[in-house]
Amino acid sequence: MINKEELLEKAKKPAQDALRLHPFYQGKIEVSLKASVRDYSDFGVWYSPGVAAPCKDIAENPEKVFEHTNKGNFVAVVSDGTRVLGLGDIGPEASMPVMEGKALLFKYLGGVDAFPICVDTKDPDKLVEFVKLLQPSFGGINLEDIAQPKCFDVLDRLRKECRIPVWHDDQQGTATVTLAGLINALRCVGKKLEDVSIAFIGAGAANVCISNLIFFAGGDPAKCFVVDSKGILHKDRVAELEDKYPQKAELARITNAEGRKGGIAEAMKGADVVISLSQSGPDVIKPEWIKAMAKDPIVFACANPIPEIWPWEAKEAGAKIVATGRSDFPNQVNNSICFPGIFRGVLDVQASTITDEMCVTAAETIADLGVEIGMDEDNLLPTMDNVEVFVRQAVNVGLKAIELGIAKNKLTKEELRAKAEKHIYHARNMTQLLMDNDFIPAPPKE
Repeated sequence: MINKEELLEKAKKPAQDALRLHPFYQGKIEVSLKASVRDYSDFGVWYSPGVAAPCKDIAENPEKVFEHTNKGNFVAVVSDGTRVLGLGDIGPEASMPVMEGKALLFKYLGGVDAFPICVDTKDPDKLVEFVKLLQPSFGGINLEDIAQPKCFDVLDRLRKECRIPVWHDDQQGTATVTLAGLINALRCVGKKLEDVSIAFIGAGAANVCISNLIFFAGGDPAKCFVVDSKGILHKDRVAELEDKYPQKAELARITNAEGRKGGIAEAMKGADVVISLSQSGPDVIKPEWIKAMAKDPIVFACANPIPEIWPWEAKEAGAKIVATGRSDFPNQVNNSICFPGIFRGVLDVQASTITDEMCVTAAETIADLGVEIGMDEDNLLPTMDNVEVFVRQAVNVGLKAIELGIAKNKLTKEELRAKAEKHIYHARNMTQLLMDNDFIPAPPKE
C-alpha cells in the first residue's frame, strides 16, 4: 500500500535541505591550486618573470595555449537567468545557485573545471557577443536556463560563429538523456522507436530539441503530437508560428499527420509514450488521460521541481513505466547523467562542436550500460554514482568526433579512456581527501 503522505514529505526534503545547507557552505565551488608551491621562488616560475616565456610561446603558436594552460579543461556555465528550472525569469543573481551546482557536477562527475557566469543582460545579441569574447579562456561553453525563443537563435549563432564547442544543456542535454531513457523504456515494453506514437507535452526549448533528436534517431514525426500552451500543433498553425517560433512551426509541419486538434488529453489518447516538460505539477496530467493511452504506456513527467503527475498516481492509472527529473523517485531522467561525460570526451579530443550524432552516441552509450548492469522498469538508466557511464560517454563521444572529422586530437580508444579516468578519479579522490581532512566540513545535523 502506497503511503502518499510519506512520499509527499520525502519530495519536500531536498528543498528543505537546500535552504539549510546553502548558507552553511556559502557556495559549492572554489578555486584551488593545480601547480606545486615548494617555496616562494616558485612564484617566479608561475608568475613574473618566468611566465613571460610561455606567453611568448603561445603568441607565436596560439594552439600552445592548450599545453601551457588549463584552457582545455575550462568550461563556462553561462546564463542570463531568464528561464531557471521551473521558476521562470528570476534574474542572474537568483540563478547563481543553479550555475554553481552545475559547476560542481561538471567537476565531480566529469573532472571538468567549470565556472558559473551569470550575465546581467536579456539582449540576445549582447549575450552572443559576450560568449564569443570568452573564447580565449575556455575550452567549451555550457549555456543554461535561457528563455525561448531566443535560446534557439543564441545557440544556433554561437555554434556557427565560435571556434570552441557551445552546448545548451536545457536543449541538447535534456534531449540526450531523454532519448537514452526512451530507448530502454521501449526495450522494456517490446516496442520499436519507429513504430510508436509520442505525445510531447510542452513546446519549450527542451521538448523541441527532444522531439527533433528522437526523430533524428529514428522516431516517426507523422505519428507524434506536440502540445504547446494553445493546444496540439498542426499544419493550420504554421502561419501563426513561423515568424516568432520557427522551430515550433517546423514541428507543426512534420508532426500530427492526421491533423488531430485539442489539448493534452487529445494528444495523449492512444499514444504509446508521453514526454512532458511543461509546467510544474502536480495535476497537469490527469490519471484518466493515462488510462486512455495505448497498451503498456510510458510516462516521462519531467517538469521541475514537481512532475506533472506524481509517479505513484501515474502507476495507479496504468502506466507501465514512469520517469521524472528527480533523484528521489525511480527512473530519474536528468541531464547530469550525460553532460559531464560528453564534455569530458569533447574536451579531450578538442572537438570544434557537439553534433546530433554525438548526442545519439551518448544516449546509446547510457542506455546500453543500463542494460549491461541490469535494467528494469524502475531502473532504466545508470545512476550518477556509476563512474563508468561518464567514462564510456567520454570515450565514445570522443571517438565519434574523430570519426566526424571535427576533432583536433586523434586519440585511440585506450588513450581516451585513460584521460577520462585520470580526470574523473582525480576530482572524486580530491573531494574525498578534502572531506576526510575537514577542509570541506561535514554538514551540520538537523
